[in-house]
Amino acid sequence: MDQTLALLRWGDAGWADEMARGLAMTLAVASCAFVLALAFGTISAAAKLSGWRAARLAAGAYTTVVRGIPELLIIYLFFFGGSLAATAVARVFGYGGFFELDAFTIGVVAVGLVSGAYAGEVIRGGFEAVPRGEVEAARACGMSRFLLLRRIMIPQALRFALPGLGNVWQVTLKETALISVVGLVEIMRQASIASGSTQQPFTFYFVAAILYLGLALVSGRGFRAAEAWSSRGVRRT
Repeated sequence: MDQTLALLRWGDAGWADEMARGLAMTLAVASCAFVLALAFGTISAAAKLSGWRAARLAAGAYTTVVRGIPELLIIYLFFFGGSLAATAVARVFGYGGFFELDAFTIGVVAVGLVSGAYAGEVIRGGFEAVPRGEVEAARACGMSRFLLLRRIMIPQALRFALPGLGNVWQVTLKETALISVVGLVEIMRQASIASGSTQQPFTFYFVAAILYLGLALVSGRGFRAAEAWSSRGVRRT
């Protein structure tokens, strides 16, 4: 027990500061990837709800392909192919060298792309859950399309979509553990480094589990508070 506590001390004698930095990196990747997922998801949902057949087919292909490929494989594809693609694009603009993507960018884009496929379905379902009667009543009152979207569609769709988006965030948070394979030092990578250095794998993987669980619990409370706020906002309108 004393040895375990010594390993988890702050400073040169322990690994607590390194694990804290890994926690911060996990939060940074998850937050950026979730924002990117919301962008991808919104575009995908808008395409699927549009009257343009080509847009619906493209969005359907995106969600089908991304959800049908393992997340780890997508990360590997971005890791080995992302820099090649970026270099090809850079050469179009006159850059002759090799353009290498860093591990943080690869992780954010790969996880954001995967989570975006799920977020798109959640957002689409939120808009489809808005009662048609309210939309028709707003149109009958002479609301413009923009006002209808701002006052009726978005607040109600957000209320319906928030529980699902909370699940997408939790999945995004856990998927960040996969990007340790590209060398980014987040919670899992730091736990692996610490366990290899100290020969105490159970200690550090257990600490990693506690950190992930703590993030999940805090996030769950945050989304429940957001759901309550959204419900009150819809009732006021």
